Amino acid sequence: MIYKDFKNIKLSALALGAMRLPVIDGEDSNIDEAAAEQIVEYAMAKGINYYDTAYGYHGGNSEIVMGKLLNKYPRESYFIADKFPGYDLSNMDKVEGIFEEQLNKTGMEYFDFYLFHNVCEMNIDQYLDEKYGIMEYLLKQKKAGRIRHLGFSVHGSYEVTKRFLEAYGKEMEFCQVQLNYFDWEFQNAKAKVELLKSYNIPIWVMEPVRGGMLAALSKEYEQKLKELRPNESIAAWAFRYLQSIPEVTTILSGMSNLEQLKENIETFKEDKPLNENELKTILDVAKGMAEKNSLPCTACHYCSSHCPQKLDIPELLALYNEHNSTVNGFIAPMRLSAMPKEKWPSACIGCQSCEAVCPQQIKIAAAMTDFSKKLNA
Repeated sequence: MIYKDFKNIKLSALALGAMRLPVIDGEDSNIDEAAAEQIVEYAMAKGINYYDTAYGYHGGNSEIVMGKLLNKYPRESYFIADKFPGYDLSNMDKVEGIFEEQLNKTGMEYFDFYLFHNVCEMNIDQYLDEKYGIMEYLLKQKKAGRIRHLGFSVHGSYEVTKRFLEAYGKEMEFCQVQLNYFDWEFQNAKAKVELLKSYNIPIWVMEPVRGGMLAALSKEYEQKLKELRPNESIAAWAFRYLQSIPEVTTILSGMSNLEQLKENIETFKEDKPLNENELKTILDVAKGMAEKNSLPCTACHYCSSHCPQKLDIPELLALYNEHNSTVNGFIAPMRLSAMPKEKWPSACIGCQSCEAVCPQQIKIAAAMTDFSKKLNA
């Protein structure tokens, strides 16, 4: 297992995310504890020492199961991460009660790592509002030793990330961000990496294979990669790409079965970053994948200037592209929830005034209708 330095400790470069533990009969809240125990046992035996859970994972049962399984091992042999569930705005005034509940559910006396969960457009105002006392309380717990390291995870835009850092950057020790070779350009993850670098904040990676999307590619793209590294699996390419980014400390993978875990551990036996030609090839693959699934909006805003509903059409098309490139995606619905409903795609009246001035000749009205149907909104 590769290890990376963080502060005065060594973290396994591969971490176990507990959002996709094995379940019984497809019921997300019904974790298969016996299968999960096998995964944790193997992970511990092979050197994984970072385990990530959260309040809402598996209907609230991930914390319970992970605490039960990890408590079988010496406390100094692993690091556990948990998060304050600010993705639900009704939790904002409950930080003390939730934190105590999380310690109780996991059976822990302290969390090695604790995060503001899912900083995004929907909750940034509340996270920054001092009346809720979230930062004040978490810093108090850190001072008391019940939180060893404080950070945040972000699914919001670059602008949201920047706002959060401008307010709390001095207190943040790490950031968990969706990062993979597809999202490097598609979600502008590159800009977030540069922003975090400017604050000297190391990166924890989530969605390294984008929910499995990058673990199996079309034959066309697979052949391009196999020509360069014949013995490397397609999933391993995603991890090798991340090994090529110096700011990355640990990579979380939600491994839901023992086979996935074993394959990933094999990859992390050695550090094999991509060379310049391999980086160019894999980013070309990402570009081709994005172009096949995306409308070619260049954000010129000619459309918006002709929209009688004053919709931010480029932003809506970007979210439409995101939604079409993600299985069971939550980012588009999440960002829309921060907008007034009169700015949603359902507000489009189909007048096609935007299409008359679109240089890319995009069928915008049809896209807005399709987007609304997919969102059931």
